[in-house]
Amino acid sequence: MTNKIVFSGIQPTGEMHIGNYFGAVHNWVCLQNSGQYQTIYCVVNLHAMTLPYAAETLKKNTEQMFVDLLAAGLDPDKSIVFVQSMVPEHTELAWVFACVCSYGDLTRQTQFKEKSEQLEGKQDAFISAGLFTYPVLQAADILLYHAANVPVGQDQKQHLELSRDIAQRFNTQFGEYFPLPEVMFTETPKLFALNDPTKKMSKSLGPKSYVGLFEDEATVRSKVRSAVTDTGNPDEPMGAGAQNLLAILRACGRGDVAAEFEREYAQGPRRYAPLKEATADALVALTSAMRTRRAEIMADREGVKRLMKEGADKARAIATQTMREVRRLVGLPKLD
Repeated sequence: MTNKIVFSGIQPTGEMHIGNYFGAVHNWVCLQNSGQYQTIYCVVNLHAMTLPYAAETLKKNTEQMFVDLLAAGLDPDKSIVFVQSMVPEHTELAWVFACVCSYGDLTRQTQFKEKSEQLEGKQDAFISAGLFTYPVLQAADILLYHAANVPVGQDQKQHLELSRDIAQRFNTQFGEYFPLPEVMFTETPKLFALNDPTKKMSKSLGPKSYVGLFEDEATVRSKVRSAVTDTGNPDEPMGAGAQNLLAILRACGRGDVAAEFEREYAQGPRRYAPLKEATADALVALTSAMRTRRAEIMADREGVKRLMKEGADKARAIATQTMREVRRLVGLPKLD
């Protein structure tokens, strides 16, 4: 392996929307196609178990997310693309790391506090220990492949810092072995909800808040037409909703169109119907291509299963070597 290893994962939470795509997956495809890195991407279905779920839903969403990643441009011939639970070394290394990670480290993780507080307000709330310890599994995900770089959003920066701390503590106790992964912040657009542009685009805000990456043309156009903009008064600052539509245009590669609208709005009254139409056109072009590609992949269900197994086998080829050395270093018997 001559190139630096890049690792990242995504939870199988159902339909992928344009916020997920432009915020992470599009960047993964660019890194894959750059030729500068060995890219490893994972559907982290074990992480999805930390919140209440139905088994059949998780199974369906896991396979669907794997297919969606391929449809979005990840290439099994260029990247290792796999499902986390199909590589059991993830959970084995997580236990080793749990034994070198302090309780205090985990209590300081802000995401646990935020998610547990959300659950506490619900009837029959259940907060799993997995929700508390999953940053340790996340560290195992990354370090199992000796990743040098991890493309993450700002909300995951603290967890990556914990991964570095765990690697350092392991190296100090058992000998230098794991690299300290670096955050890879790349310029990615932050898209906001169509119906509430003060909040990040999220399915939790309802179906009118987001555009699904594989939605049909009629649905896409309907959602964009109903998007919040502003009053249209040029004497007032441009609203967050209008700025969000311009950001979507730029994300879709139509920066020239967005710039033209900005010049027009700076000179006179703002008419947002043309902006919405242009944004919808750009999104329809994107989602139509994605939907066609996904249909082609899903038409061969046996092929999907084969690709899932091949991806897991490639990942395990690395993971088994890592765990063989980890077992030696920490004093566990060989398996072979």
